[in-house]
Amino acid sequence: MELMVLLNALVTRLLFVLHSLIGVWRVTAVKKDPKYWLLALLNLLLCLETGLTLKFKQGRGYKWFSPAIFLYLICIVPSLWLLEIHHGTQYCGNEPGAVQVNVSNQDFNQSRDSSHGSEGTDHHIIQTAKVFVNQLSTICETVWTLALHQTFLLLLVVGRWLLPIGVEITRDQLSQLLLMFVGTAADILEFASETLDIEDVRKNYALINAILAVWTWSMLQFPLDLAVQHIGCKPSASARRIPSLLLCRYSAELWNIGVSLFIQDGPFFIVRSILMGHFRIFNQMLVFFTAKNILVVTLQLYRLAVITLDFRTTVLQKSRKGEVCCCPCEPYEAHAIGRQQNEMKEFVGFPPKEESQAPSEDH
Repeated sequence: MELMVLLNALVTRLLFVLHSLIGVWRVTAVKKDPKYWLLALLNLLLCLETGLTLKFKQGRGYKWFSPAIFLYLICIVPSLWLLEIHHGTQYCGNEPGAVQVNVSNQDFNQSRDSSHGSEGTDHHIIQTAKVFVNQLSTICETVWTLALHQTFLLLLVVGRWLLPIGVEITRDQLSQLLLMFVGTAADILEFASETLDIEDVRKNYALINAILAVWTWSMLQFPLDLAVQHIGCKPSASARRIPSLLLCRYSAELWNIGVSLFIQDGPFFIVRSILMGHFRIFNQMLVFFTAKNILVVTLQLYRLAVITLDFRTTVLQKSRKGEVCCCPCEPYEAHAIGRQQNEMKEFVGFPPKEESQAPSEDH
């Protein structure tokens, strides 16, 4: 096992565990109930996954799926739910969104002067840490929750970058995936912060739960790597049927379209439409991002139509030549099987050609 692979695998999962524990600490501090420390037991799943990955995969990732990212979601999402639902996170002092913290150098200098000489360096470090923790405790709950959201999404991208990749995904594909994750994380953060900050939304706990459910649903795309990988096709007769050919050739594009329509922009558009149509909640940013979701959904449907027409044209050309070509991941192979030609022609709109029998001659 390479040293860098082992180091990246362990450091990334350690960051996941530390961030999850910070979320549990905030829940315990807000709820003022030590029993919420039981949420920290969810990190045992991540520790178990770490041991299994090091033993069976030598620290490297899996194909199409990242168990470490998925288990990190399981560890941190419950804490964020509890922080958002808690009534103390609705307001922040006299001014919403204000940061009620005053971390100054005077406090640290005072601590340093009081410990200088007699206490020693160790005591100075302890006192400085206590002052820093006390100052952090004075930060408004809303700011803490938003900071956890922001660091959570950033850590998803950075963690996916640091996690060792498997042999099934190249570094070029990983770079494409990370760029997609950056844009996706920004959209998800905007959706959560923009909708949950509305005062009328905060008064409706059912609406808060619905928004958080959609937010959680959108997170499920992060453990998957299907956006940059093609599904392999087996050279069998069943794999060369029309739906399999379409999925084989455009698997990554179809996955991106499906994510946008059913996991991200589609659900976001439905939630914002309900806020404006049913609850009569209007503001400039809500209208703008609703229009943005409509535009993205329309463009994705247009992209789907373009892919289908392009595939239809390719099938038509191949069927006229009596050839069948599978996805780019397979070598080209020509066939002249009559049943497959009829299936291709039915897909592009032509009826199958019936074999004509030679007329019998009467003598």
